[in-house]
Amino acid sequence: MTRMLTPVAPPKRHYIMRETPILESGAHMAAAEFLRRYAKLPGITAELVNGIVHMAAPLRANHHGEPDALLQTWLGTYAIATPGVRHFLNTTTRLGPDDVPQPDGSLTLPATAGGRSPIGQDGYLHGPPDLVVEVAASSASIDVNEKFDSYRRAGVREYLVWRTEDECIDWWQLEDDEYRPIPREADGSMRSRAFPGLWLDVEAMLDLDGPRVMAMLQHGLQSPGHRAFASGLTRAA
Repeated sequence: MTRMLTPVAPPKRHYIMRETPILESGAHMAAAEFLRRYAKLPGITAELVNGIVHMAAPLRANHHGEPDALLQTWLGTYAIATPGVRHFLNTTTRLGPDDVPQPDGSLTLPATAGGRSPIGQDGYLHGPPDLVVEVAASSASIDVNEKFDSYRRAGVREYLVWRTEDECIDWWQLEDDEYRPIPREADGSMRSRAFPGLWLDVEAMLDLDGPRVMAMLQHGLQSPGHRAFASGLTRAA
């Protein structure tokens, strides 16, 4: 007698659809979508420039790490010596609907002195810093091209780029919606217009000569222009 086997249905599988946000270099999206995905991907570094996602690349010690450290020391020392001025390092900054960069460093003025970059509830800066600095490998970098246009459109008052492979520092100030180079002084220094007393010994910075960099900055901090600027910030606070 042949026994009839009752077929057994395979167990039901329950599929749970999970949203997995993705950020890939070259993807196009708006700032709101970029920040939504970015918040769900801890541990990565990305920027949105002109509506295009850029992922962080490995950074070399000699072309980025050490130059950036000296540049940030210069900025941080100035901020400590200047009431109300704030220094931010690698801080995500929402500039507009298509731009969310993460500059290497930035300085901001207090709102009482015209600053337009408050910290939002999300912890990001909202609005253009008054000075942005970037360390770039060469003139082919995004910092010299796409970010240049992004910062200009957003109204960042000054933009400094150190092109380490080219051994060159460019510093621009915003005039009539255009970036114009800040010229060198007779002593070879470059001096901020937005932050009086922020003086840079360009050759010393390129040589990674910290003592000379800081000596020039101290001259700037002791100048009448910085004293008047700091006094005005104190009164406005």
